[in-house]
Amino acid sequence: MAKPTQAKEPENKEPKAEGGGGNTILINIITTIIVCIIFIGVNYFLQSNLLSSQLKTVTTEQSAEDEDSEQLDKPEKGIVLDLGDFTMNLGDIEPRRYLKANVAIEITNPEPEALAEPPKKEGGHGGHGEAAPADPKAAIVAEMEQYKPAIRDSIITVLTSKTYDELSTTAGKELAKQQIAEAVNGIFDGEREVIRVSFSQFIMQ
Repeated sequence: MAKPTQAKEPENKEPKAEGGGGNTILINIITTIIVCIIFIGVNYFLQSNLLSSQLKTVTTEQSAEDEDSEQLDKPEKGIVLDLGDFTMNLGDIEPRRYLKANVAIEITNPEPEALAEPPKKEGGHGGHGEAAPADPKAAIVAEMEQYKPAIRDSIITVLTSKTYDELSTTAGKELAKQQIAEAVNGIFDGEREVIRVSFSQFIMQ
């Protein structure tokens, strides 16, 4: 009777061993999946933060470039000097051609400190000082009057060297403006700079 009992014991042990091995494999698989999910989540989080940081940097740089571009595109405003009307012969010989034009130049503004009103001078009876000009720009325009004869002469020199055909095209007029600006800048000798030259009237016959 004892032998059958001993034979049954090994049969009961084998299923227990198989069940334990299956549970271990399942636990390992679940653990591996959890580790992979955690790794993927951490990696996604780090990549998202890095991408967001790079996007912010690119956006900031682009905004700075746009601001710089807007400032460059914005035309500079200066002080306009109307040089009056010009009537002159052009460089054509046959037939003779003449030009009637009104020319104005726009020169750079002085620095803000230069535009500030100078302090009143003390003196005279009762301590009354000499009042500063109400419009500093008007004083600069008045100062530029001394250059007008030389400026007009340089404009006449440039335009009388041109022919009718040269000034008939837009490119020819722009070239004449550029040459006038260079000639006037030479007269100012660095004190002022010509921003642009304008023709408000331009008639050729």
